[in-house]
This record gives sequence, structure tokens and C-alpha cells, in this order.
Amino acid sequence: MARQNIYDNEIFFAGYSKIREKENNANELFEKPALFSLLPNLTGKTVIDLGCGFGEHCMEYVRKGAASVVGIDISEKMLAVAEAKNSHPKITYLHTPMEEVSSIKVKFDLAVSSLAIQYVEDYQTLVHDIHRLLNDDGLFVFSQEHPMNTSFSGDDRWTRDAKGHKLHANISNYGVEGEYESRWFVDHVKKYHRTFSTIVNTLIDNGFVIEKIAEPMPSEEFLLKYPEYDDLLHKPDFLLIKAGKAV
Repeated sequence: MARQNIYDNEIFFAGYSKIREKENNANELFEKPALFSLLPNLTGKTVIDLGCGFGEHCMEYVRKGAASVVGIDISEKMLAVAEAKNSHPKITYLHTPMEEVSSIKVKFDLAVSSLAIQYVEDYQTLVHDIHRLLNDDGLFVFSQEHPMNTSFSGDDRWTRDAKGHKLHANISNYGVEGEYESRWFVDHVKKYHRTFSTIVNTLIDNGFVIEKIAEPMPSEEFLLKYPEYDDLLHKPDFLLIKAGKAV
């Protein structure tokens, strides 16, 4: 099965890196705080980060007391940055796609994935393999693009008024699961759309218990500072799930 490695595309990597340098990007303001709010006390825990990217989260897990962290990623460019900027004796980085996580034979207390699940075609197998990776009281915490975000086709994501103000999001083919392509810095970026029920039920069917679900949105106070994020009231960008391994 061919796997897309878009983060090693020079143009894509440069564009993505530029966005992450901005302090007020959506990842920093919404996704990351929500993800970390779902994590348990990490003191003495063993952690695997699936799609670790630049390794920033891996360093944060160590700062929060993790005993050891393994970060895996398909992108050599991302891992090179991780090794250069976020190395630590307690962190091991592996050039391993998430689809090959079954090759890792040790077990972990916590599996975390930040905005990488939507790039994986075989979600069922991935969830099965993550369940096997966890200790009996283990947790799987992940974020992904919200299904409302991945159910779209057309020229414009938004319906706007005469002044260009966003009135509502254009949603289509929510019930049609599978691969779709979009333009993000480059053409033909492949992602996979799954319904909310498929995302949740696949976890349940593979031995997980759903502990918490989050769809981060801006508060009124937040919008006074960042009014440009009022479109998230129409549709959340991110879905986050905390699931425990049933025993």
C-alpha cells in the first residue's frame, strides 16, 4: 500500500514550517491546549508519539515527567528537525510510519497522536495495533481534523455575504467515506474522511472505552482578542478523543 509522505515535499514542508512559526496559529491556540488537557499525569509514564513531527510534544512529555518517549514519523525532514531541536536522553526518534507501528514490540502507558490520523488509510488496523501497544491500563489520546472539515468538495469552503463575511460552512458528502485530495501549499494532498460514528465505533470495536471527546471552539472572551477565529463557531476544525484500554 503506497503511503503519502507529503511532509518531505520541499514546498509543503516550507509552507507548513512557516505556519507553525506563527504564535497565533490554530494548532497553538486550540488543538495543542485541548490535547494536553486530555493527558493523564505523565510522571513515570512511557509514551509513544505517533506522527511526532518536530518533536515539540515529545520534549513536553519529558518536561511533564515521562520516564521515556518514543516518537515515530514517516517524514525524514520532520525527524531531522526533531533530532536537532528537541533531542533528549529520554527520547528516541524512529523513522517509522504509523502504519508500521506493529513493528514496535515494547508496550507503553500512553499513545498520543496530534493531527496525523487523517493521513492514514487503514484506520481500523491502526487502532487495533495501538491497542496492542498499550499496557492494560493504557490510554490513547489523539486529535484529528474534524469530520465536518473533511466532508467538503467545491470551490469555496464558505458561503459569504456581499462583503465577504462568512455566513456558513459548505458541507457535502459527509456520509461518503474514503480518500479525498485537497490543496494545502501543494496540490493532491491526500487525506481520509471518516464519519464521527466510524471514528468512535472503531475504537470501541477494538477494545477501547471512550473517556472524553473535545471539539475546541473559541469563547466570547477569546474572540475579543482573535476575532478572525469566529468561523470556528460554524464548524470546529479539530476533534480530540481520549480512550482507555478496556481490560
